[in-house]
Amino acid sequence: MSLERLSLSLFICAAIGLVHAYFFYPLSLRVLNPIVGSPLDRRTEPLPSVALIIAAYNEEDVIHEKIENSLELEYPSNKLNIIVFSDASSDRTDEIVKEYESEGVTLIRIEGRVGKTECQNRVTERVDEEILVFSDANSMYEPNAITELVHGFTPEVGCVVGELRYRDSSDVEGESFYWRYESRIKSLESEFHSLVTGNGSIYAVRTSSYVPQPPDRISDFTEPLSIIRNGERVRYVPSAVAWEETGSSPDDELSRRIRIVTRSWNSIIEYTDLLNPLQDSKIAYQLISHKVIRWLSPLLLMVALGANVGLVLSGTSISYEIALAGQIAFYMLAGLGGMAEQFGVDDPLITHVPFYFLYANYGMLRGFLNFVNGSNIVVWETTDR
Repeated sequence: MSLERLSLSLFICAAIGLVHAYFFYPLSLRVLNPIVGSPLDRRTEPLPSVALIIAAYNEEDVIHEKIENSLELEYPSNKLNIIVFSDASSDRTDEIVKEYESEGVTLIRIEGRVGKTECQNRVTERVDEEILVFSDANSMYEPNAITELVHGFTPEVGCVVGELRYRDSSDVEGESFYWRYESRIKSLESEFHSLVTGNGSIYAVRTSSYVPQPPDRISDFTEPLSIIRNGERVRYVPSAVAWEETGSSPDDELSRRIRIVTRSWNSIIEYTDLLNPLQDSKIAYQLISHKVIRWLSPLLLMVALGANVGLVLSGTSISYEIALAGQIAFYMLAGLGGMAEQFGVDDPLITHVPFYFLYANYGMLRGFLNFVNGSNIVVWETTDR
């Protein structure tokens, strides 16, 4: 095989993977939903009892606001149990939470710094409410958030995921843009069949559907997958809203993405049966398209660039040069976005989004390399959610 043919084959495969993951996949869901989609009704039963379980590790800066926010939720107080678990916090988090004991807020301190997933497992063993709502300490809920989550449950739904929004004052605008894009995909997935992931900031699980997860798994990813494996669906309810500030800097977001992708790769290997289209074609299509190919996108980007260079060196078509020029222009825009970030200059989306996209892909590459090297990340830091 000539260099040109090999390069062309590699370029086409990489380009198809990237275009599918970021553009064709959501477009295909939009086309397929009117044909094979499975929309769900809202729950009409009486409101169930709910345990709001808040994850905390050294959250003294936000835990007061989070508890006040939780106490103001528009859900019957006699049916809402607010629990804060502290994963061996070493600051004033525990002390602040204890100040709210008279208002019905429970502190569960877990020693040993065991990580969020193991903490959730231990806390769920100690509650008897019908619905478990999992939240992060920095996630502030709209007053009706829990009510909206609860209304998302039907007999076939074992998990309901709310919508995370970022405030306009965010320092990482690219992350906010990315989450708006992700929210649209989640809406399409929920109508198509089922979400294939949760969101640690705001998601709910029927207590009878909860499956304890190994400590090294990323619970808001593997818990929904376990529920899907047991024959139930995961639903997205965008009317259940949580608000957060993004990381204080792109470096914080990079650290978060490395942790998430590292743990996700270490988790997905336990669910290879769900990647089998002969078992459930819809779930396999969603998992492969939205997760596996997306996580491999940094490798696909490198293959596309390298193969394009090979095409220019070995071929004669001007289209090869146009494609390479387009890639170089994209990387240059990202470079300008990176320079603007470094010097604290506000930049337009045309430069900031490419920068954020490549920075996020760098994080995914680091996560993939962690997985290949056999490492995992079990605990989280306060700025690394």
